[in-house]
Amino acid sequence: MTADVPTPSSARAAPRVLVVFNPKSGSGDSELPQFIQLLREDGMDVVERELQKDTPMRDYVTDLDQFTYLVGAGGDGTVSSLAYAAQYKNVPMLAFPAGTANLIAQNLDLPQDAAGLAAIIRDGHSLRVDMGEIEVQGEKSGFCMLAGAGADASMIRDSEDLKDRFGAMAYVMSAMKQLNPKKTTFHLKIDGQPREFEGIGVMIANFGMANYRLPITSDISPSDGRFTVILMKAGNIMRLLPNLIDSVRAKLNLGDPMFSGNLETIEARTVEVDAAEPFPLQYDGELHVETTPFKARILPGAIRFLTAAKRDDLET
Repeated sequence: MTADVPTPSSARAAPRVLVVFNPKSGSGDSELPQFIQLLREDGMDVVERELQKDTPMRDYVTDLDQFTYLVGAGGDGTVSSLAYAAQYKNVPMLAFPAGTANLIAQNLDLPQDAAGLAAIIRDGHSLRVDMGEIEVQGEKSGFCMLAGAGADASMIRDSEDLKDRFGAMAYVMSAMKQLNPKKTTFHLKIDGQPREFEGIGVMIANFGMANYRLPITSDISPSDGRFTVILMKAGNIMRLLPNLIDSVRAKLNLGDPMFSGNLETIEARTVEVDAAEPFPLQYDGELHVETTPFKARILPGAIRFLTAAKRDDLET
């Protein structure tokens, strides 16, 4: 693919689609070329922009008001960074799954194939959802799904060397290595109110589904103007499995929770996280060199995502 390749001028009256793609995402076998070809066969004007090292994401969307739709093709980090750069610009965005886990696309219940994704663009249905903004050492970034410090960030760190060989299974293999993660005292401010707890991690969730659309916990909505802050009190990862069972039961209306005590959830608009010992950070599946402390705030209705799903389909 080449950068900035528009269709002929005869299609100028058709919808214009800006595709920003990360060539390094995933294993290189996404159907992005077929997807773009299908859009052009539909008569759409497609402009492609390849991410370049050291170019700020905002530089790719300075003229976004000239486009009908935005496509972010890459992993979750690429999608969330692009969505943050396009926040409140009111141009519907497609989270094209070209990475390893593609959890944002899974949360939006998007198809994986080029034809299905082209149909999403053709239909043009979108939902407005919240985003998170995280601040670390004075630098601000965006996330769509969740940010975390502790066991989840350690799991992502340990999966990096495995992703090329094992794909999404790398996360499962890494989770098994976190059977006895480091435990510490976390110091929080939840909407300005101090809170302490001892545990293995903190997750600040906007979307609420993990791989295969399994709910992380119940009652997470990406469009309620609030985070769900998840306090991971369990002594190890395996003790969180009963909470996953409870979340699935709640999703299927199978009755009251059977387990408790390993997780606590709190709703908040702003969160500050510190720890007695520095913990690695991740947001939207990207591990970062920064450690705690960090701050996060909700950005209500910041982005419109293209999806065939209904609002209730995105909630856990």
